[in-house]
Amino acid sequence: MLAIPVLAIVAVAGEADDDAPPSIVILLADDAGWADFGFQGGDGFETPALDRLASEGLVLEACYVTASVCSPSRAGLLTGRHQQRFGHEYNLPGTAPRSTGGLPLEERTIADRLQAVGYVTGLMGKWHLGLDDVFLPTHRGFDEFRGLRAGSRSYFGSDKLEGSDRAWERIDADGHRTTPESEITYVTDLIADESVDFIRRHAGRPFLLVASFTAPHTPMHALPEDLEAVPDGVGPDRRRTCAAMTIALDRACGRIVEALDAGGRDSIVIFLGDNGGATNNGSDNGPLRGMKGSHFEGGIRVPGIWRSRDGRSGRIPQPVSVLDIDATILEIAGADLEGLDGVDLRPWISEDRTDRPRRLLHWRRGPVATIRDGDLKAIRVEGRQTLLFDLEQDPGETRDLSGERPGRVVSLLARLAAWERELSDPEWTTGQRWRNNLLRKHDQSVIGREAERRLP
Repeated sequence: MLAIPVLAIVAVAGEADDDAPPSIVILLADDAGWADFGFQGGDGFETPALDRLASEGLVLEACYVTASVCSPSRAGLLTGRHQQRFGHEYNLPGTAPRSTGGLPLEERTIADRLQAVGYVTGLMGKWHLGLDDVFLPTHRGFDEFRGLRAGSRSYFGSDKLEGSDRAWERIDADGHRTTPESEITYVTDLIADESVDFIRRHAGRPFLLVASFTAPHTPMHALPEDLEAVPDGVGPDRRRTCAAMTIALDRACGRIVEALDAGGRDSIVIFLGDNGGATNNGSDNGPLRGMKGSHFEGGIRVPGIWRSRDGRSGRIPQPVSVLDIDATILEIAGADLEGLDGVDLRPWISEDRTDRPRRLLHWRRGPVATIRDGDLKAIRVEGRQTLLFDLEQDPGETRDLSGERPGRVVSLLARLAAWERELSDPEWTTGQRWRNNLLRKHDQSVIGREAERRLP
């Protein structure tokens, strides 16, 4: 599935051409809470641009990423394949040497596939799929890169970041430049600036644009005017800052969608998070149990929107994976589909089908692995009894049914093991501390949001 943080896909072109494939833009939010948007029923978070997008398109009510942490989630999203197939199971940098820690070079990205059918491609913002030059987006199918190699940075310019992996780089066929920190006012707005510029320069041909935001990932930095716009009653302070950062994120998404719509052509827009809300940024996953790093719903289920310019509006309640989204956009674009793990969602997007896509959903990170089949979800935790939940009857995953339905547990574990036999060994890990923390996140005694926040 995809992990993944927010995502948007949109088509634009300068001249009307009914035969041209749509352009694709991916807007990806980082560590955003499942409930922290107006269209998700969020309380106190102002997101008018995204709410409008949701009203014009389809809200993906059960949208899943492939991992509950940033880097492997992005690896799944940008390849359309389970990242465990190529050893990208853990977060970066972990124990990996700089020269080998990154999205394996033999893996094709969706940018590679779209580039092969005539798309111009660009990524603006967070990369987090390898720090060494060999892993740069411009070597992974992207014609242009404007952003940072690392997983986070100061939202304001900082002289301390000059020359580091958190510096703002601008790479394309014309060269490699770094934006001076003195010119950076606020990174969320900068990502929008770079994205709008890309859209305008390439409006005359199909393109893929990944606008990969860092918001609302830490550090908790907000513009004063955005803090002032947060409604009274939103608190404590960290949550107010998260709300202000989300205001900036919404503003940036609105600017990008406005630039796309100005082209006047057929379009698709998809908005997603990269993983569940984090424990340290004031975000909230509403009724979902668990947070970033967890295989409970709050760690792997993210807000999602699909908007087609001439498509229908409403809601899709069926479980959807970001791997399915990849397969769908590549099918629409006429690109190569070999080796993908998702299914084509067009029947559900265009026809309001009531059945479910026929496939299982899988996750694994070290000692914890999970499978969803229909409404049943099994979480296998190393050294402990497997957990079993019925998500239709118990969406908050409060009642473990493993003791009542042992036969279903055995069946699900067998199917999980069959999937695991297709995978590769992890190329790196994140060490014993994070392994222990991952196990603690799945302890049944960790109940309630405050208890979850105590586990990084």
